[in-house]
Parts: sequence; C-alpha cells; structure tokens
Amino acid sequence: MTDLLRRPFGSHGRVHEITPASAGWRYVGFSLWRLRAGETATEATGEREVILVMVEGRARLSGAGQDWGTLGDRMDVFEKTPPHCLYLPNGTTWEVVAETDCVLAVCSAPGQGRHAARRIGPEGIVLTPRGTGSNTRHINNIAMEAEDTADSLLVTEVFTPAGNWSSYPSHRHDEDDFPRITYLEETYYHRLNPAQGFGIQRVYTEDGSLDETMVVRDGDVTLVPRGHHPCGTPHGYELYYLNVMAGPRRAWRFEPDPAHRWIMERDTNPPK
Repeated sequence: MTDLLRRPFGSHGRVHEITPASAGWRYVGFSLWRLRAGETATEATGEREVILVMVEGRARLSGAGQDWGTLGDRMDVFEKTPPHCLYLPNGTTWEVVAETDCVLAVCSAPGQGRHAARRIGPEGIVLTPRGTGSNTRHINNIAMEAEDTADSLLVTEVFTPAGNWSSYPSHRHDEDDFPRITYLEETYYHRLNPAQGFGIQRVYTEDGSLDETMVVRDGDVTLVPRGHHPCGTPHGYELYYLNVMAGPRRAWRFEPDPAHRWIMERDTNPPK
C-alpha cells in the first residue's frame, strides 16, 4: 500500500489520525471520529487551530470555554446539505457528546491566535456547481480564502457525480512563489455512495519522480504532499471528499499541468 493512501484503522472511535510527523510534512493534520450516541471525544488543540466538521449526525459541542449547543442535522453526507462546523484557535480544548451516531472530522494546522472561536455554517455555505460535462461537481466551501475564518486552514467539501472527475484539470500547489503559486499540503477524506464502490486518485509530478494511482474506498484518506492530484469515480458511484489544505500562506494559487492547461482555458474552470 502506498504511503499516500491511509485506510481507517478501525470502525469506531478515532479511526484516522494523520499528523505532520506521520505524513512527513509540516502543516496539515486530519483525524476522524466515529461515535455512537452518548459517546464523547475530547482533545486539546495545543499549538494548532482546528475546524471541527460534523460530516454526519448530531452532537453537542463545547470548546474554548463555551457551550456551542447542538451541531449537525445531516444524517447522511450524501444529503449534500451544508455542514455544521466549529472553528477553535490554538491553546483551547474541545469536547463532543454524540446525540446520534455521528462522524466528526478534525481539521488542523498551525495557529497564531488571530481568530476567535466561532460557528461556521450551515448559514452562508451554499452548494455550488462547478465545471461542465463529465467534469461537473458540487462544492460546499467551509473555510476557503474568501472567508477570513482561520490563520492557516483551508477546508472545503466536494461532491462528484457518478462517472465524473474532480480536482481536474490536473493542478499542483507545491511551491511558495506567491502570487503565481502557493505551497499547500492537502488531505482528501473520501466517501462513496453506495459505500461498496471505489474511486481513483492519481498523485504525480511532471518529471515522474512521484506517480501514484490509488484505488480509494469509502472512508479512506489520501495525502497530497506535492504534484498534481485528480480523482474520479466510475459509473454508478457518487464520490464525496473533504479537503484540508494548509501552508505558510493562507492562499490557494495553483499551476495546471501544461499537458491539460487547454481544458482549463477552454472551460474557465477552477480545478477543485
């Protein structure tokens, strides 16, 4: 199994834990909890800011010394309704008490304490179509560059219809040369509908020094340390992924693969 593909290490409790050390990079962290009704999870943020995303289910959240009440009303991620999320700065703690079976994503990156704790969504998150033809997908922007929400984190959800492609045309964000391109590490948390399906993700560099093609299954996480990273899903299976990006600058600037730039120019189509 490639180091860029991480299968869940269980079906209950914390089932993913990706840290900068385990990923071999500097910025992005991602963990995932699967809780049964009545169960709890709690963590300290330490030197990192976090965005908690209620992927599925409903839970009561507290963090940064506040009770944020009940978050979540999406019982199945493929309902495509806007997620309920909570931003917490570094130097705080959080606790989740599941009111139903739930799936909680914990997205993290270095924090500087410039932003206060706050709820994100569902208000203000609008499912937006992007692309044309077999490159059509639908985006829930949670905390992208246009929203001054976080110190480092960029977070978004993408729904890819059966038979379509996303993160395409192929693009990379692996150099710190703003405004031409920014260095952003990235994780993808994948879900399939129906769950027995599969998707494909390729991560490659133009010089061929990195060229991995991975079969992703429901619940897998893929890592993008550098290079281009398109993904697709076959006929009959809808693909969801939660993207987490972070780097030295909170800006998403990318370079397309020169071989496929013509598609972007023709369709005027951002690749996420």
